[in-house]
Amino acid sequence: MLTVKAYAAPSATEALVPTTLTRRDVGPHDVLIDIKFAGICHSDIHTVRGDWGPQSFPLTPGHEIAGIVVEIGSAVTRHAVGDRVGVGCMVNSCGECTHCQAGEEQYCLAGNTGTYGAVDRDGTITQGGYATHVVVTESFVVTIPDGLALDVAAPLLCAGITTYSPLRHWGAGPGKKVAIVGMGGLGHMGVKLAAAMGADVTVLSQTLSKRDDGLKFGAHRYYATSDPETFTELAGSFDLIVSTISAEVDINAYLRLLAVNGTLVLVGAPPEALPVQAFSLIPARRSFAGSTIGGIRETQEMLDFCAEHGLGAEIEVISAEQINDAYERVLASDVRYRFVIDTATL
Repeated sequence: MLTVKAYAAPSATEALVPTTLTRRDVGPHDVLIDIKFAGICHSDIHTVRGDWGPQSFPLTPGHEIAGIVVEIGSAVTRHAVGDRVGVGCMVNSCGECTHCQAGEEQYCLAGNTGTYGAVDRDGTITQGGYATHVVVTESFVVTIPDGLALDVAAPLLCAGITTYSPLRHWGAGPGKKVAIVGMGGLGHMGVKLAAAMGADVTVLSQTLSKRDDGLKFGAHRYYATSDPETFTELAGSFDLIVSTISAEVDINAYLRLLAVNGTLVLVGAPPEALPVQAFSLIPARRSFAGSTIGGIRETQEMLDFCAEHGLGAEIEVISAEQINDAYERVLASDVRYRFVIDTATL
């Protein structure tokens, strides 16, 4: 067993504090990763504060992990010591169901094993990437291409794949009008990815405060959703809308922005119910859908795509002692656009 430094939440109401974790021994199919950077996702905050249900504490969050392989198991074939690698939102699945066999482990019928806060194969609770090291089954470890720096690559393991997957699935590309709702950690990557895919990209944000950034990232247009005229002007415009926000909104207003056969996809997860009116959908054969992360194969595809197109997250690197301040700044939307922890400071 390996004891490593980490930060953990002692409870849903307390600040994260320095601690130590015990990682399992490296098994035949395991990889030991020296974590260099770990992104802070809004999901981390929701989870440790109990917004999405009760948790086992203490809990170390973090599912945007980038680092270097320092040890491999005797049967490992996918990775070698010294490889630059990443770990995202899941670290295992049943491997046998229809979805796992199709490379969509995120939809495992038995439930995938989350990187933190989930029951691991040995019955313990998984602990995440706000730590110096982690042991992960080789098939859930992806390769970070040489063209991507580890710090800007870390958020791609969640924010990148969460937006890439629906954009690919619903065919974002030349000739498609795509709107990204929200310009935060997920949204800014959605803009970059959709633009790189060749789509006509519009940002829908509460205000115009990030307009210059949105256009720099590849958006063609930028509208404020606080202006009622936005919804009048853009009615029936979009083939695909990807909503990255986790706040309560008038979902029907956004559905009416879709063209005939258009789809609105939620990747943000508002805690409140979103009532849908039938006539927001029926008159134009519109669809309302949801999407989570991608599978391991698609995550690797996304990383390769980002390296090819020179894409990475916009980040602010912080020390471990700044984690709690960073949480408050995320809640206040005071980050452009992802905090990344330098784990050397743990």
